[in-house]
Amino acid sequence: MRRTKEDAEKTRLKIIEAALTLFSRNGYSNTTLAMIGTEAGYSRGPIYWHFKNKDDLFQAVLAYSQEPLEQLVAQAREADLPPVATIERFVARWLELLVEDAWFRRSFEILLNKTELTDAVAATLKRERKLTRSMIGTLQELIVAAQANDSVPKTQAPEQLALLIYTQLMGVTQSWLFAPRLFNLGKQRAFFTGRLMISLQQP
Repeated sequence: MRRTKEDAEKTRLKIIEAALTLFSRNGYSNTTLAMIGTEAGYSRGPIYWHFKNKDDLFQAVLAYSQEPLEQLVAQAREADLPPVATIERFVARWLELLVEDAWFRRSFEILLNKTELTDAVAATLKRERKLTRSMIGTLQELIVAAQANDSVPKTQAPEQLALLIYTQLMGVTQSWLFAPRLFNLGKQRAFFTGRLMISLQQP
């Protein structure tokens, strides 16, 4: 029985990987379950065994590939570091994941550049917006703590600074994914991290 469960999980992950590849290459609307089955090397039977439909598979793809970001939020909440150091680690790790984690990167490509925001993906968008609010809320709490110990000036509201960090990270992410030849993020991520941290110190 254990072996059967292991095989089933391997099949599920292989389907998710195939779907991730095709969604990032063709977009959500232009990818069919038949195409995903061919990419994974299965008929549609195993796909329907694990997923109700394409929407269900789409949610699973983004949920699986966004796990590192959810872990990043959890680590920021639990970090035993000064708040400014925690924010810097959050920013640096986000950019590191983009460069080094292909699944994480492709999930952003799908969501930002390859998905029509229709009712078909409403559940996925709801989940992503909840994650966004969690990130901004976590950053805001860290900034409140940083202002309390005078490591960040109190001249700007914490919610504004949290939004600044999030929108700058998303701006770098979308710009690089849309035009990867525009700049080498692997070489520039330390620069972006440093400049963003400097922006928190502006009066």
